[in-house]
Amino acid sequence: MVLGFLLFLLFFPSLAAPSRIPAIIVFGDSTVDAGNNNYVHTIARANFPPYGRDFPGGRATGRFCNGRLATDFVSESLGLPPTVPAYLDPAYSIKDFATGVCFASAATGLDTATSDVLSVIPLWQEMEYFKEYKKRLTRYVGRKKAMHIIHEAVYIVSVGTNDFIENYYSPTSSRRKQFTVEEYEDFLIGLAARFLSKLHRQGARKISFTGFSPFGCLPSERATNFLGHGGCVEQYNKVAIDFNMKLQALIERLCASFPGLKLRFAPTYDLFLHVVQNPSSYGESPT
Repeated sequence: MVLGFLLFLLFFPSLAAPSRIPAIIVFGDSTVDAGNNNYVHTIARANFPPYGRDFPGGRATGRFCNGRLATDFVSESLGLPPTVPAYLDPAYSIKDFATGVCFASAATGLDTATSDVLSVIPLWQEMEYFKEYKKRLTRYVGRKKAMHIIHEAVYIVSVGTNDFIENYYSPTSSRRKQFTVEEYEDFLIGLAARFLSKLHRQGARKISFTGFSPFGCLPSERATNFLGHGGCVEQYNKVAIDFNMKLQALIERLCASFPGLKLRFAPTYDLFLHVVQNPSSYGESPT
């Protein structure tokens, strides 16, 4: 989580000083879901131990980690609250959401078919929640201040891995009958372009889009890689590299098309691969 925080400051150094940013607004999947799936009829939940064992109070909040998420650390670093609340959590109100809100849903993807796999919130619904949030925010702080918050907020988008591990590479996937892997990458890039364009039209100007990590090295993938003796699935890692290259090209095109847009690619691949290959450097014993 701290690694994600450092990456954010690396690519948004001008935002490192507190109080310049009024809010942090989050879209995506389990990498940034602050607990929205607790309020969705799905098995993709993290509201039970050992999740949350290092969260204040040792409470499982629905975050898919042992404590706070990278987005929580980013929020605190900007002088905002130390956690970003989940939009569907009834314990929070628009007063809390005015400085930070998370629309993310674990197990979702850019592709709506991905969210259908485990019946979670599709990305288009996250956008609809954002539009609803804007109306609530306007009623709470007034139109002028609401527009200031929307324009000056930092937006973090972290999504896409599930489109491959939960959808495309699933034994029952229909997408593999429709697309080659390269075609599916292009299909997802098109969906990302549409989502980011809509986000810009809704007022977003400072956006970080997280690149793919080496998802072939995820524990779930290594555990089922019997032919590879439990090692990383290199086929999946190659997809991550290829997709990241296409995503970077998309970001360059969008920045050229929308003057004033500060859209950044947040690279995670090399950093997390180094963690996997050098666990002792991070306090872990090799497996």
